[in-house]
Amino acid sequence: MFRAAVLACLCALPALQASAQAPASTASAADPAFARCLSTLRQDAAGKGVGAASFDRFTAGLVPDRSVLALLDAQPEFTTPIWDYLAGLVDDERVADGRARLAEHAELLARIEARYGVDPATVVAVWGVESDYGRIFGKRPLLVSLATLSCEGRRQPFFRGEFITTLRLLQAGDIQAEGLTGSWAGAFGHTQFMPSTYERIAVDFDGDGRRDLVGNIPDALASTANYLKQSGWRSGQPWGFEVRVPEGFDASLAGRTSRRPLSEWAARGVRRFDGSPLVANGIAADTRSALLLPAGPRGPAFVVLRNYDAIYSYNAAESYALAIAFLAERLRGGNVPRAAWPTDDPGLSRALRRELQTLLLARGHDIGEVDGMIGSNTRRAIQAEQQRLDLQPADGRAGVRILEALRR
Repeated sequence: MFRAAVLACLCALPALQASAQAPASTASAADPAFARCLSTLRQDAAGKGVGAASFDRFTAGLVPDRSVLALLDAQPEFTTPIWDYLAGLVDDERVADGRARLAEHAELLARIEARYGVDPATVVAVWGVESDYGRIFGKRPLLVSLATLSCEGRRQPFFRGEFITTLRLLQAGDIQAEGLTGSWAGAFGHTQFMPSTYERIAVDFDGDGRRDLVGNIPDALASTANYLKQSGWRSGQPWGFEVRVPEGFDASLAGRTSRRPLSEWAARGVRRFDGSPLVANGIAADTRSALLLPAGPRGPAFVVLRNYDAIYSYNAAESYALAIAFLAERLRGGNVPRAAWPTDDPGLSRALRRELQTLLLARGHDIGEVDGMIGSNTRRAIQAEQQRLDLQPADGRAGVRILEALRR
């Protein structure tokens, strides 16, 4: 959720002496520019509540990881076809796991809903999309990523703020430095909060004196609900619903920020997917809403309300917000989207991706582990097979066409 600042990463700093201009550690001394940056960060941190001893302790021996710089402009929410993005995030496995978590934590989720007004399915959907229910926190050392992005690349002021905030959280004892990992951009924990969001929104729901979103599920799920509440969540309202638009509908009217009363969409011929009136189920005709066509006028269509914006604020990408909304809907027993995506080569679930990887291994491609994650090795192997089979475009994309071809 708190990947709303999905581009956040600050730098891990080397050990410095107690003085404001202390020399950099041996590790950073080999990289003078990074050492100078760390020295500046040390001074900035001192003015923002991070003691010199804490700074030195938490940044001792850190060196930059410049591989994160290439990821600044490669976020999958913006670079992956939406049918691929959703196929892997809202698949049968994640739905089954989510329903198991709903049952396992039913009492906890009921208490969270009573306090924050956010329904259990939405909270669990965020958990599922962000970390696969606590299985995947991210493998990159958090301070290293944040330090690197604080010192190099674009948006350095933003990342410096996240880095210094992380140091304050460590100093306060909410989180522990040992083994602290996250995404390349600095999001971490069960529901992937950015450090600044963590500091501002996280709650100690179990009352143990710490706001621990890494090792404490009650704190993590309650903090997620608190985030949505603070972002304007309206209890008892849906995020939106799938609709049908009439032939010749003006697609330029679509977009999350193009708000209109529900009654205006209805007047333009928009109906719910099952054909029922748009204004129904206790939602007022003057409710402000937007119409989304995430794959253009030939794909599924949705009318979204205020709660969709609350989800969107967690990570400002339409595909991400739809993944949360769709997973929550399926956890409640619904089926969305019902309209087909406008492609003849749909995306693959994680189970089908694992099957594809197994077939690639059987053909001698060195792709590493069969894990359902489509990385560069898998894409190169797919491209080689596409070329061999004369499948165009030979772009390395994992879709139904290459899977079916390899099955044959």
